[in-house]
Amino acid sequence: MRIKTKNTSGSRSIDNPLSGYAFIIPQVLLMVVFIIYPVIKGFKMSFFATYGMDSYFVGFDNFKTLFSDPIFLKSIVNTLLFVVAIVILTIVFALFVSTTVYDKNPKYISFIRASYYLPVMVSMVVMSIIWNFLLTPTSGLISYLMGNMGIHNVNLLGSPNIVMWVIIFVTFVGNVGQAIILYLADMIGIPEDYFEAAQLDGASRWERIRYILIPLSKPTTIYLVVINFIAVLKIFVVIQLLTGGGPNNASVTMMYYLYQNAFVYNHTGIAAAIGVLMFIIALVLSIPQMKSFLKTK
Repeated sequence: MRIKTKNTSGSRSIDNPLSGYAFIIPQVLLMVVFIIYPVIKGFKMSFFATYGMDSYFVGFDNFKTLFSDPIFLKSIVNTLLFVVAIVILTIVFALFVSTTVYDKNPKYISFIRASYYLPVMVSMVVMSIIWNFLLTPTSGLISYLMGNMGIHNVNLLGSPNIVMWVIIFVTFVGNVGQAIILYLADMIGIPEDYFEAAQLDGASRWERIRYILIPLSKPTTIYLVVINFIAVLKIFVVIQLLTGGGPNNASVTMMYYLYQNAFVYNHTGIAAAIGVLMFIIALVLSIPQMKSFLKTK
């Protein structure tokens, strides 16, 4: 890299081709130590079984054990339901809110941004504790209000048929604000010429939303789909604090089952195998979205 500097004696050039590498080396080292090495180590561990201080190569036995485990199969179903539901709810609701208020008074837009983004700023641990208090069947506020409406003995976190939808709702509430912020920023930046031309052609508000706002927001939509797929796949705190995977493993996900095998049952090889499968699932779900994102460039 050639940098020219001027002083009173004229101009001189400084050749320093290594300066660019000096800036990226710290980040590369951090990525190698905290991302690349753990991924490689996790893949290696998935082929070993640990007994005390000794490890033995078992090949694909850990994966065979997982796919013969009904709890793990249940965790796959719950994880896919969790991820798909959160992504669909987040995208649909964020688009609805954003297209409704994008052309309103700037002060009103700021209020909407702050209102929906507030849960995002709250720690997921704090959010889970609050919801746990609200949903407690004996003394929770929600149970109390439902009792006043004549609905008694309702345990939303204790019903195997409802518990996953409750967790999905809690996660959605704490997650949707970021999507709304990104959509509003994207829509506000769209040139007014598009809307003026559409108005001259007699386009209704719905037609402007359908044919201008939503298509031009496609890169943001793809980005949100990708990051939500990966983020929701790794969610652990909500399930740990609200249900602990219960009742009867009805809310166990792959991430939570990984935690149980690694730190409760001390089956590190099984836990590593779950991590490998989660990595593959995230990769499979993300690649088509990334291809679509690149095509929009």
